[in-house]
Amino acid sequence: MSSYLAKEGSVEKKWLVLDATDQVLGRVAVKVANILRGKHRPTYTPHVDTGDYVVVTNAEKVKLSGSKETDKIYYRHSGYPGGIKSTTAREVKAKKPEMLLQKAVQGMLPKNKLSRQMIKKLKIIVGPDHPHQAQNPETITLN
Repeated sequence: MSSYLAKEGSVEKKWLVLDATDQVLGRVAVKVANILRGKHRPTYTPHVDTGDYVVVTNAEKVKLSGSKETDKIYYRHSGYPGGIKSTTAREVKAKKPEMLLQKAVQGMLPKNKLSRQMIKKLKIIVGPDHPHQAQNPETITLN
């Protein structure tokens, strides 16, 4: 008996909507990363993008557990000597709340060309309304 390997064009991708209101950031990120990779399907194949599109609404209402709002620091570097900049999670949530979820999910995906393809299927929306109604998305919940 041979194993099933999904082909690139044989995978039918669905659109899913997840509401992040009062959900913990890490729990949402794990669920979204698994859906983007396709690990929720029985036809999961590691080297093929078998995941679905995910639309996350209310990204500004996601919670951080513990004292992560003040202790968690995001770093970036300009490329010049002494060019490191840092911001706390509270500052990031105030300016760009969708970036919190984007970085959390991106850190949970594999570091290769396939992950860059997968992260493009993630749509993070601030607020309850999203422009993807034409795709007839299904609503999913966190258990």
